[in-house]
Amino acid sequence: MNNTLNVKEESTLYEYLRANLKDSKNTIKGFLTKKMVTVNGKTITKYDYPLHKGDTIVIGNTFIEAYKKEIDIIYEDRDIVVVNKPSGLLTIATEKEKERTLYSIVSNYVKEEDRRNKIFIVHRLDKDTSGVVVFAKNEKIKNELQSNWNENVKRKYVAIVHGSTKDEDTIKLSLKESNSGNTYVANGGDLAITKYKKIASDDNYSYVDIEILTGKKNQIRVSFAHINCPLLGDKKYGVKDDARRLMLHAYKLELTNPINKKKMEFLADTPKEFKYYKKNMK
Repeated sequence: MNNTLNVKEESTLYEYLRANLKDSKNTIKGFLTKKMVTVNGKTITKYDYPLHKGDTIVIGNTFIEAYKKEIDIIYEDRDIVVVNKPSGLLTIATEKEKERTLYSIVSNYVKEEDRRNKIFIVHRLDKDTSGVVVFAKNEKIKNELQSNWNENVKRKYVAIVHGSTKDEDTIKLSLKESNSGNTYVANGGDLAITKYKKIASDDNYSYVDIEILTGKKNQIRVSFAHINCPLLGDKKYGVKDDARRLMLHAYKLELTNPINKKKMEFLADTPKEFKYYKKNMK
């Protein structure tokens, strides 16, 4: 819901918002940094932007509109919101990127209804992986979902990998994470279990359907690199190729709502890039 203010006296933008909104200082600063404020139709982020009598301020969904092509709401109720994350967008902030994340976009989406609304991270996908991501709307739901995540959730992916895989197999690896953030195979690490089935292939690539039974960082990417079938477009663990994105997509997630025990299934359409590679496979 947009809020419109008609300026009645000269001031700076931040000071006028502080004087005329009930929101906290940090919330108002967030409106500005997240490009949610326009003055006479122009997006303004400067705190000291000069206002004049008769100016019109709109606090609304400018930020959401800017990225609306990148957010696809699959499902929403009072407890959760489920989205189809695009490739190339971080799930949550890092030191290098704090503003343009899936979390910030979805957070602003729920705040459109009520600025007091919040969302909580339940799980995440790698920046370059697309597909189903679940956010909780309250901390109780978040904790309930996370407490038995691997046991109560079924996650399915599709991927295009280099080379020819077996028709089906289960990859079990011991994984560790280096100080630089890379995942690697090593004794004494955490068990990672990845099941897959080959759907189609040609002379260069295989199209595989994947289910992960554990949720380790970069698990799928490291697992297929380990069997010498790295993911197409994987610049971190793969080989040099011409793919424009990482060819990994989380297309299905099944879970049981811990509050009402309702079984739920969420699907995210496979991106067109996958269909391009698959069309000539057998």
